[in-house]
Amino acid sequence: MTTDPNEPPEATAAHDTAKPYGTPTAPRITIRGEAVLDAQPELAGITITITARGTDRRTTLDDLTHRNAQALDLVKTYGDALDALETGTLLITPQLRERGRGERVRAYTGLVRISATLTDFTALGELITRLAELDLTRVDGPSWSLRPGSPAYRTARGQAVHSAVQRAREYADALGSRLVALTELTDEGIAGPTPYRERSKMRTTAYSAAGAEEPPEPLDLEPERQIIHASVTAHFTITPPDLS
Repeated sequence: MTTDPNEPPEATAAHDTAKPYGTPTAPRITIRGEAVLDAQPELAGITITITARGTDRRTTLDDLTHRNAQALDLVKTYGDALDALETGTLLITPQLRERGRGERVRAYTGLVRISATLTDFTALGELITRLAELDLTRVDGPSWSLRPGSPAYRTARGQAVHSAVQRAREYADALGSRLVALTELTDEGIAGPTPYRERSKMRTTAYSAAGAEEPPEPLDLEPERQIIHASVTAHFTITPPDLS
């Protein structure tokens, strides 16, 4: 390509930006921009496992159905705080006698798992406490998370881009150059969110067993902050550096 010697460097660089590599008149620098964002969780998930056991299959199934309905009805009373409610695994398993010949069933075990996701963390502690009072009911959680479309992701991506531009300017300044154009920006994705376990705490408010007739105090839960890591790779052209 022939260039006009009187043409300013910026105009010459504009011609060269179409090339995927740098040239003496339009050097190219590649910068990685990163951002780490500490965000409050938006969702809390719990898994409720309900079991029943008996020597009669029908009775075991009826007990499981009754306990499952109790748990679902209780969770649904928190409708304003509830984001999702789903029934997952359902099992009715015969248990054979260890001794003797033939397929002789000695008992039946039933199990059903319910997943609930809440947005109100104050109601979460109360719900877990009330669920734990139900017969043969186990509660696992909470698992803290962000919504898939959380604004925190957008913020992290924006910070990663700003980081790349700032670092590019610093390198250009060190060379006595200026940024001319962005030729390519590659999103390397979002990592996380991952729990910031060093800061997370779970506090249980104690209550006396002597007061069993009174409902227990709800659990006091402290949300586990989430760490989001965003990164981009940016390619810039700059004006010719002053290497004197």
